[in-house]
Amino acid sequence: MYTEPLRVLIDELGRLPGIGPKSAQRIAFYLLKVAPEDAFRLSDAIVAVKERTAWCARCFNVAERGSLCEVCLDPSRDTSVLCVVEDPQAVAAFERTKAYKGRYHVLGGALNPLEGIGPERLRIEELVARIPAEGITEVVLCTNPNLEGEATAMYVARRLSGTGVRVTQLASGLPVGGDLEYADEMTLGRALDGRREVHG
Repeated sequence: MYTEPLRVLIDELGRLPGIGPKSAQRIAFYLLKVAPEDAFRLSDAIVAVKERTAWCARCFNVAERGSLCEVCLDPSRDTSVLCVVEDPQAVAAFERTKAYKGRYHVLGGALNPLEGIGPERLRIEELVARIPAEGITEVVLCTNPNLEGEATAMYVARRLSGTGVRVTQLASGLPVGGDLEYADEMTLGRALDGRREVHG
């Protein structure tokens, strides 16, 4: 029904996260219809990111191949504080806030025994090695607020005990504008645990 190149393209697009068979087919036909220079621009961008992008040798964020990432190269960053995240997308989210001035450590995922992801698959030992080497005084655990993220944060906190570093975790609770009746038990519980004094 389809030519071999089109079938291969649909199959490859379907392997991307969040792209189902119908979306893959729609994208493939879109690429078939656009001007050749538009399709080649996309293919050039994919080749360039594979050839020129790698993981930062220090924090494992994305970086130009053979270089440290922009955050690690920034001399104005607070080198005594590390924000530990699961993936580079979280680094980008924190950077958008412009509120955090320290450095990062990207674990490369979260503990998930069902998928075979144990501590040895994450960059936890590299994190431990950075503490004395870089004079880190505080590690902020910023894993995702789900079961895997919580388990990862607990494991990392235990692994860092005895290093003398202060280990903190992001405050979490109710979103602004949310209704209490729709909040789950974990969110409400953590909001209660993280309550603070109000001065009138």
